[in-house]
Order: sequence, then structure tokens, then C-alpha cells
Amino acid sequence: MADYTNYTNKELQAVAIAKVIEDGQIVIVGTGLPLIGASLAKKAFAPNCQLIVESGLIDCDPVEVPRSVGDNRFMAHCAVQWPNVRFIGFEANEWQHNGERLIAFIGGAQIDPYGNVNSTSIGDYHHPKTRFTGSGGANGIATYANTIIMMQHEKRRFIEKIDYVTSPGWIDGPKGRERLGLPGNRGPQMVVTDKGIMKFDEQTKRMYLAGYFPTSSPEDVIENTGFDIDVSRAVLLEAPTPEIIKMIREEIDPNEVFIQVPKED
Repeated sequence: MADYTNYTNKELQAVAIAKVIEDGQIVIVGTGLPLIGASLAKKAFAPNCQLIVESGLIDCDPVEVPRSVGDNRFMAHCAVQWPNVRFIGFEANEWQHNGERLIAFIGGAQIDPYGNVNSTSIGDYHHPKTRFTGSGGANGIATYANTIIMMQHEKRRFIEKIDYVTSPGWIDGPKGRERLGLPGNRGPQMVVTDKGIMKFDEQTKRMYLAGYFPTSSPEDVIENTGFDIDVSRAVLLEAPTPEIIKMIREEIDPNEVFIQVPKED
């Protein structure tokens, strides 16, 4: 008989994502853990949230987990199938008129204390050690929408100064976005990692540890962060219920496309 009382770190991340999403929000989501978390939100926490993807599909509710934003599985139960240019126009309208209703998920290779993200290159831009795929739509999203950033929590990723700013966060602190002509009322809201949830201080806009998973600790977060991080406000996050873990494994990702479940002996 399956045991749903245990859980993996990726399942903890997916549940954390799901609980962030509010009912009625429009959620810009890709594949991977954000899709698992957003699908869980729609089923368990925020039934009226609307998932949209950059291929032009609006209000998605896939039966099976799509492998990419162009996967036909996304189309099965979506409300609208638009070309990409219409999707961009829809996003722009929401950004301008109803931005608080919009939340987006982005990721990257590096992040700094103010939530600026690098997904372009490691090392000198012209002679990089590693070149990544770049912005895609992440720069536009991070410029105009509130974002949730997904990262693996490693010291080499959480660093004081990133090599390239692909997606702007709070730049260098209060009024940093405004100084560059970016909307000051939009920006990163939190970072969800395999160790917990980081948020940004209202006054300084600097990252702090808000909550840590049962599999981690404040000391673990400090050890794996390449800059000074405040952990004084951190709380132990509640473990997911067996019912939620069962939903992830049996309904949302039964084929373990993005979350592999350890096999029982």
C-alpha cells in the first residue's frame, strides 16, 4: 500500500508554490515544478485561478502533465487557444490595467540579495564559461509583473553580485527599479527553493528567510547562501498532508514526469 505520509523536497516546493497562488489570480506558468504547483493550486487551494502559457493558451487545466508549453496536452481543457502574439497582448493589457491579479514564475542560474536573476551566462558575457538560453519572456515578465522565482538553493547560485542581469528584481534596494524607469510597484515577491521560502523586506528590499522546510533548517540555508541572509524571522513550514501528496502523485503527475518518488524497498 502506498505511503503518502512521506514526501520529497520537490513535492515540498510544489506545495509551497500552490499555497502562494490566490484564488482568482492569473498565473503565467511554464512546465516543471511551477506547473505541478499551479495545477495543485487549481485543484486544492485556488480553484478560480487561471493558468496561462506563452504558447497562447489561456485558463489551462491539463489532464496529463505537459512536457513543454507547446505540448498538446495543454490544449485539452483550456478556455482559449490564441496565437502567441495575442497572448502577449493579453499580458500587456493585464499588466497595465489589472497588474495585481497577475503572478508569474521564472527561474535562473544565479540570483542576488535583491532578486535580480541571471539566466544568460556565467562569467564574462563575451567570453562566458557557460552560456544559457537567455531571457525568453522572463525579462518582460520580471519588468511588468510580480514574480515568484524558482531556484535550487546552492551557494554558487545565491551570490552577492550576479554575472548578468537577465530579469530585474529590486535592482539595488528601495527605489532601485524607479531609477531605471521600471514600475516600482512590481517585482519579485518570493523565492521558492528546495530548502524553503525567501521573501523581500518591505523597507530594504533585501532577501530574508521567511520559512524553511521540515527537511532543512536556518543553519542549512545560511550555509548554502553566498551572501548574508537574515533568518531571524524564519518559521518552520507546515508539512503537506497525505491527501495533498496523494493528489500530486495520483492525479497531477502520476507518471513522475517532473517529480520522481523514491521506491519503497
